[in-house]
Amino acid sequence: MSNDLATLFSGAVMAPIEGLDEDTLAVAGGARQNKRISIKGGVFRKYAGGKEIGAIEDRHMNVIFVKMAHKASRMYYEGAYQEGQKISPACWSTDSEKPDPEVKSPCAASCGDCPKSVKGSGQSGMGTACRLSWRTAVVLPNDPAGDVMQLVLPATSSFGKEDNGRWPFRPYIQHLASHNVSAGRVITRMAFDTKSPTPKVLFNPAGKVPDDDLHIIAQQAKSPAAEAAVKMNVFQSDSAGETEVAAPQNVREEADVPEPVKRESARAAAPEEKNISDVVKKWSKK
Repeated sequence: MSNDLATLFSGAVMAPIEGLDEDTLAVAGGARQNKRISIKGGVFRKYAGGKEIGAIEDRHMNVIFVKMAHKASRMYYEGAYQEGQKISPACWSTDSEKPDPEVKSPCAASCGDCPKSVKGSGQSGMGTACRLSWRTAVVLPNDPAGDVMQLVLPATSSFGKEDNGRWPFRPYIQHLASHNVSAGRVITRMAFDTKSPTPKVLFNPAGKVPDDDLHIIAQQAKSPAAEAAVKMNVFQSDSAGETEVAAPQNVREEADVPEPVKRESARAAAPEEKNISDVVKKWSKK
């Protein structure tokens, strides 16, 4: 019997949207790592199994949000970040409001009162020592039934003001909601802000998800891959420093950037962006 899975299932009728069942995932012990999109180094990169498997040179790409964490999360590490080093955070919060119950020595009772979340507490007096990030799950518009990929957005890509018809993540979702449009109905264009000194992406609607694909998006939102993408998993060690309690995902590479800084802007939207906004307004009338 062949042990080549590709050959074994070459003629089988499969349901790729559902992915692995819960029993297989549980016994495998999380061996399969979710695919994800990274904005490290100001380049869109695709990772699988913790390794980079592709990158695109374009400054923008289109995605469809299939699932989003309801709130931003926080994570604090002691000491300087070293790429590739697997260490446990000192404190973290799933909802960015208070430390999770699993935190052994919280830095404070609430994130709002924590000195590590104060602007200027980061390295060299930049940003905050405790980093905000927002976890999302996306698919590509040309393959909605394909891979569900994790996209973790740093604070600078998550909060802020509109910039010439483009928004950071939360204001963008608020913009869609104000027009009665769910994120899963929109093909979203995310593009790097070339004025930012650190990797930062902004969002705007690029088109409407075809009606025939809406049921696929709904199924993808319920998939194990989407659930895992928006869940904050934290690597912890026992007293011997060896036990992995939860697999780490995107430890700090996207989050290790300064917190957003408020900037006054009175720019008018470009004509092309106004047309895109008109698309959203038309959907809201349905």
